Amino acid sequence: MDNQRPTDYHTPQFIADGFAFFSNENAATAESEQKKVEYIEARMDYSRPERVLAVYEKAIGEKLFKTPVGIYYLRDIQRYLKQQPSIDQSRVSPIPLYFGYESRAREKTNPARNRVQPSRKDEKKTVLGMSIFLNVVLVLAIFAMFVITLNSEHPNMLNYERTLKDKYAYWEQELTEREAVIRDKEREYKIETE
Repeated sequence: MDNQRPTDYHTPQFIADGFAFFSNENAATAESEQKKVEYIEARMDYSRPERVLAVYEKAIGEKLFKTPVGIYYLRDIQRYLKQQPSIDQSRVSPIPLYFGYESRAREKTNPARNRVQPSRKDEKKTVLGMSIFLNVVLVLAIFAMFVITLNSEHPNMLNYERTLKDKYAYWEQELTEREAVIRDKEREYKIETE
């Protein structure tokens, strides 16, 4: 196994069969799979497609290959089988991808990306700040709507009592003024009222 630490990444990488892995365990698994591939390939009889199909199905059924090294080998066999007219294509199973090295590779990111992308803390702070800002704006908008509603001359559910009292007071004042004018005219013309 060729273990190297490339200088272009700060994260250690382990090389096996041309693939860079982020852990020595995954690289060792890939190297083990490379040995299995070599063993199977040395004994494979490509002149008998039915036997190749049996080996292919057994490798899938026993989950022999999990890294790209083995998956690529299975893909090569699958392509070979799909080219064989004597093999029913519905019998050639798809290659399942059940491997665990992907999640580890995603966890260890390139430090250069960390400089470009905001960290989770920064994202949470930004989201929290934006949420607080929007809440304050909404509270101010609601307060402004109440102030406008209370000061409106048109009756609404917040100021209907005051508006109606003001309207009746205005009508009462207007009636009182008209009564006073009518009484003045009655005195002027000396009209008696009962």
